[in-house]
Amino acid sequence: MQARLNDKPRLPFVGVMIFALVAIVGFAYVKWVPYYAKAFVAQSHHFIGDSILSGKAAAAPSASWSAAADYGIAYGKAIWQALVLGLILGSGIKVLLPTQWVSAVLGRLGFRSVALGSLFALPCMMCTCCAAPVAAGMRQSRASVGSVVSWWLSNPVLNPATLVFMGFVLGWGWTLFRMVLGIAMVLVVAHLAERYAEPHEAVSLEQVLPSEADTATGGLLARWVREFMVLAIRLVPEYLVLVLLLGAARAWLFPVLGAYDGIVWIVAMALAGTLFVIPTAGEVPIVQAMFALGLGAGPAGALIMTLPAVSLPSLVMLGRVFSLRTRLVIAAGVALSGMLAGLIAMAIF
Repeated sequence: MQARLNDKPRLPFVGVMIFALVAIVGFAYVKWVPYYAKAFVAQSHHFIGDSILSGKAAAAPSASWSAAADYGIAYGKAIWQALVLGLILGSGIKVLLPTQWVSAVLGRLGFRSVALGSLFALPCMMCTCCAAPVAAGMRQSRASVGSVVSWWLSNPVLNPATLVFMGFVLGWGWTLFRMVLGIAMVLVVAHLAERYAEPHEAVSLEQVLPSEADTATGGLLARWVREFMVLAIRLVPEYLVLVLLLGAARAWLFPVLGAYDGIVWIVAMALAGTLFVIPTAGEVPIVQAMFALGLGAGPAGALIMTLPAVSLPSLVMLGRVFSLRTRLVIAAGVALSGMLAGLIAMAIF
């Protein structure tokens, strides 16, 4: 173990500063500056774009290769920069940050690491799939299951920019709804994931899944590029295939964007929202379009909670660092949280 740790940068402070600089510049370019401008659009127009599910139409297109390609292109244009940033940071964690530092801050079991994971996520504002490579890097650098899950979920669910967009577009009541239930969902799901993780997941992944960055030789930049390529090759192909399949199937997952309400539709939308993949803040125009067609508050509340939180592609992307049981616990926790949120929304809105 000590030999592997010595393969990290000889000057840990230098690696940390490089990582921090890349993260700040990357988030400023991909997230902070664009979202700042978008907030003024949301304020003045109460609109941030068409629903990615159906565009200007009232329903999603029928399942077809064309529907898959159209969704893949629209989705790719929205997220590609954030995905590249996620891969850069996910690989950078394993190359630049001393493993013992990550473990000391986020490696403990319990509430402290979970809470820190959520706090660290707030300025990142990534969608669930773009955050997945970073979550993988955190886990391979000995962050605990709970802290990684809380960071991963908090990125889309507690995204400050999305909450602002939601307030201007859907109303500030929905923002408060999302904040309160989002915090509860993140903490509960992270706790359950840690509680029901496989026994081997409590062991450092350095002992069961060593990173190539830890065993490779060469210069810092070469190792970072190598780790980036390995991470991209492992994650991106399966991710793209699943995005295309979900894009083709969106008419089945969301068969009618109309005036439907009640418990059955709350359950259906919670399940569909847990599986489907959207870009950051994509749930806001989706729900706005549904409201315009008469969708009830219950199913809308379920979608507001589940659409951003996880997706089938993001769950698959984390298959190397989380066991199937852990990922099922996460997915079930998100879906059940969405169902509960739908019932609450039906009662208060």
